[in-house]
Amino acid sequence: MSKMDPKTLHVLEYPKVLERLAAHCGFSASKELALSLQPTTSLLELRQRQQEVTEARLLLVTSDATIGGAHDIRPKVELARRGGVLEPVDILDIKSTLIAARELKKHLEKRTSDLPRLADISTALPNPSGLVDVISRTVSDRGDVLDGASQKLSSLRGEIRVAHDRLMSRLQKYISDPSTVSMLQDALITQRDGRYVIPLRSEFKGRIKSIVHDQSSSGATIFIEPLAVVELNNKWRELQLAERDEIRRVLAALCLQIAEHAEPLIWGVEALALLDFSFARAKYADEIHAAEPIFVEKLKIRKPRVERSKSEPTPETPELSEAEAYYPTINLIHARHPLLDPKTVVATDFTMPPQTRAVIITGPNTGGKTVALKTVGLLILMAQSGLHIPAQSGSSLSIFKALWADIGDEQSIEQSLSTFSGHITNIIRILKAADEDALVILDELGAGTDPQEGAALARAILAHLMDRGITTLVTTHHPELKAYAHSAPGIVNASVEFDVRTLRPTYQLTIGIPGRSNAIAIAQRLGLPEAILAVARSEVNPESLRADNMLDDIKRQRNLAHKERQKAEKARAEVHKLRRELDEKLEKIEDERRDVLAKARAEGELEVEILKRNLESLKRQMKKVKQPVEALAILEEKLEVAEEKISAPVERKTKEKKKAPDVFSPLKLGEKVTLRTLGSQGIITTLSENEAEVQIGSLRIRAKLGDIQRKSDEEEPVESPTSKAKSPSKSKSAGQSASSTLTASPGLELDLRGMMAEDAVSRLEDYLDKAYLSGMPFVRIIHGKGTGKLRQEVRAALKNNPQVATFEIGLETEGGDGVTVAKMVKD
Repeated sequence: MSKMDPKTLHVLEYPKVLERLAAHCGFSASKELALSLQPTTSLLELRQRQQEVTEARLLLVTSDATIGGAHDIRPKVELARRGGVLEPVDILDIKSTLIAARELKKHLEKRTSDLPRLADISTALPNPSGLVDVISRTVSDRGDVLDGASQKLSSLRGEIRVAHDRLMSRLQKYISDPSTVSMLQDALITQRDGRYVIPLRSEFKGRIKSIVHDQSSSGATIFIEPLAVVELNNKWRELQLAERDEIRRVLAALCLQIAEHAEPLIWGVEALALLDFSFARAKYADEIHAAEPIFVEKLKIRKPRVERSKSEPTPETPELSEAEAYYPTINLIHARHPLLDPKTVVATDFTMPPQTRAVIITGPNTGGKTVALKTVGLLILMAQSGLHIPAQSGSSLSIFKALWADIGDEQSIEQSLSTFSGHITNIIRILKAADEDALVILDELGAGTDPQEGAALARAILAHLMDRGITTLVTTHHPELKAYAHSAPGIVNASVEFDVRTLRPTYQLTIGIPGRSNAIAIAQRLGLPEAILAVARSEVNPESLRADNMLDDIKRQRNLAHKERQKAEKARAEVHKLRRELDEKLEKIEDERRDVLAKARAEGELEVEILKRNLESLKRQMKKVKQPVEALAILEEKLEVAEEKISAPVERKTKEKKKAPDVFSPLKLGEKVTLRTLGSQGIITTLSENEAEVQIGSLRIRAKLGDIQRKSDEEEPVESPTSKAKSPSKSKSAGQSASSTLTASPGLELDLRGMMAEDAVSRLEDYLDKAYLSGMPFVRIIHGKGTGKLRQEVRAALKNNPQVATFEIGLETEGGDGVTVAKMVKD
């Protein structure tokens, strides 16, 4: 795409947005991306940029992922690639950048499903195997080359410590020997030019054979190196130089390894910069409460070609064929200027009606016309740059290949241009460059000169732009342009509102209604004498006054309708909220019902199993005594019925949702309603704006609309979850009556956790006796895992118990190895 006009970017304050964006970047590489960000016209690139911001906002909300510790190491890597030796602190920057990239890449690899775009960018992050480990083994976190960086360095540093100790020991004798300590200025060892010396008083110069390295400014002290320690000092110094050379050799070898990974390191920094740039755009979007814009194609309308008469001049640029007319979309909902204080800025709606190519905004000075233009232009630039815009979700825009703006005072002393000349010069430049894919913004068109000629020029310029199919936004004070917009196709009026009572603008933009200057009303409010105001009114065309009064009435009606619509929307939202809360409560009740039924079902299954065993046992006993068993058939049939009922699955009840009556839609003739004042139901027979006639039986009653309520279907009663939960208990009581001769059940489970082995085995045997006598088919013993001793004792006891047929480890859902399930012996 061609680059956007720099002057337009400046007057729309786009660079200031980039500066605020750059403040959220984590390091210099991403700041460069932020400050160089330009709008694009590629729909694919735009969607990618917007997706990056959307995913980054989700990532910042759901995790604490950052690029902490990253640096722009590209210059340092380039130096290493050219054979240079880096300082330890620069190598540590490379290490911290690699670690940051590794952690971020690891995090994004786990989020490929919900963050596909960021995860794709992270594939370019560097992962040089072993380079971080090599740096860690070579350089400490404080920037020192470690002893273990090489064997020679370790050996040298050992020798340096020995040489240093010998040197200090020898010098210590001088400052502690009574024969020499009196000649010293201070009993201390210091350094001059890298060599250790002692401070000697000047009057004792020559008393100690030595080399003088320095003296104090007063001359009272000289710093000497005794000849006896010169060789030790030389040895220590030589080892230091050898250490320096070895450190440089180690760093050079390390830089060679860095140079081998130069390409992935540089690519990785660029990928890190792009990710951090995405994070910065996300943070800025959160700061200004922005939303992702929707990009839509221009609306294509086919119309017959408009033929020009021979007398009409042919435009310099061929006009757009009306057979292929394209109309842009600019739909900004609750848009806010991003550079204004979010606490005080007034949100405004800017929606171009269908088949509209130009909007003419009129209204008083300081009413917010220029701010409205700048807001629209700047938000379009932000959206096409891949930024979220400070507007409500659902705002939609077409893509413009260029933006041209003439805003502000174009006066130039250096070029001898007046304000009017400056504007015209800029407009000429815009007319030469703009085409049907551009958006042109003109502030105070035709201002700064004679009103009549200015209005004529403004209308001619606007007509020329319309002939060429160029989308245009204009502010003006010329009333002639209001009439032109009213009569010309594809152009609409708009206005900014002004509160005459407070003498302050409301900054609310109204599309479809032209504005008025309110000059006489403002003057009256400020106290201008009525006699002067009367003369002024008499000079104004009466038709203009009537038109202004009509505009005032229309605006008042629109404001009232807007307020009522807001109330209705608020009420609708409250209804939806209450409906959601009710649905959630019903879902919770249904969950509780299913839990109760599931528990009762489990108990019923156990009781049925016990009854079946008891019947089998009773059959065997009756056969032994040669008694007829036919009497038990009835009990078996009832038992089968109970078992079928219990085995039925517990299904979730779904309440059929009935369409709720729309209490906000208009009433209709023939609709059934309830009259609140009488509490009676009837049918609407006549409707007016504020009243309705309702027929109740043979009686017809006129009532206000506020006293009429729609008749809604009664809600079906919700079945109590406890009512059905009682059904299994019937089987339970039946089972208890049928097995009244048996011992009561001790329960399905026995928990032995925390008990000593002997106590646990004693309790287990007592429990098994009761379970056997009650006819239970199986039991669960909970002993836990722990050290395994209690488990061994329990299973040994089960193995030796005659009432236990078999036992096995519990399922994972039952507790796994911490539970043993024992099946009881049948009679």
